[in-house]
Amino acid sequence: MIIAVASGKGGTGKTTVATSLALALSAHVSILFLDADVEAPNAHLMLKPSFSSSQDASLPIPAINEAQCTLCGVCAEVCQYQALAVTGQRVLVFPEMCHGCGSCTLNCPSGAISEVPHVLGTLESGTTPEGIRFARGVLNIGEALAVPVIRQLRASHPALPGETIVIDAPPGTSCPVVEAVRGADYVILVTEPTPFGLHDLRLAYELTCELGPPAGVVINRDGTGDQRVDEFCARAGLAVHLRIPLDREIAAGIAQGVPLVTLKPEYESHFQQLFQAVTRVCL
Repeated sequence: MIIAVASGKGGTGKTTVATSLALALSAHVSILFLDADVEAPNAHLMLKPSFSSSQDASLPIPAINEAQCTLCGVCAEVCQYQALAVTGQRVLVFPEMCHGCGSCTLNCPSGAISEVPHVLGTLESGTTPEGIRFARGVLNIGEALAVPVIRQLRASHPALPGETIVIDAPPGTSCPVVEAVRGADYVILVTEPTPFGLHDLRLAYELTCELGPPAGVVINRDGTGDQRVDEFCARAGLAVHLRIPLDREIAAGIAQGVPLVTLKPEYESHFQQLFQAVTRVCL
């Protein structure tokens, strides 16, 4: 089973929920935790894995053989991302705009284009003290494309037999979120009872409707704001699986990298019940 934990906006407590879910289940279920928030991965601060392997995440980009190139311009014409341009006596390549589709290489009539790897980031993996298999992607500073890193993170870390995957997705509803959530059996949407929380919950729910997996909600900082998030969930048929109150002790502990289920052990059973509810929906 693949459970993705997502949120329409950053700062709602998505990683808090994802890490506590993994920890609460780790004594009963084999867990693979994927931190797919590659622009700001921080699940390691709570799960504290011992990293044992690392590899580059890369994208194939065009390299021009200038002696063989006829400057015909076909490569620039077929590139829908404008990653190539013919100027004067050279073909310019803009690596940060290339999506690695290979169209320029395939269509070059003179065979002057080959592909070379452009490193976007790093994939790191290891094991937590609880025996959770942990892997994360880290996008290099200045790189714009998170999607290939997330795709390679998921492809290089398949589930073992009987293993449950918990994915900590990026915030928002853009392409990286789609890549992280795609193929999930269930999506947990973390929100907060504020106007911003409601607005972004709507967007995140619409994304799950487009992609297909069922979804449920965890309300963080419960007790603040108003009831409009609850009203929306009722209208949309979204189950509210768990409520986490606005609590100074919780906030201080999370800021120090202490998981919620360690701060408040009673939440371990709450997350186990959440998992049971998800299992009933998916099976």
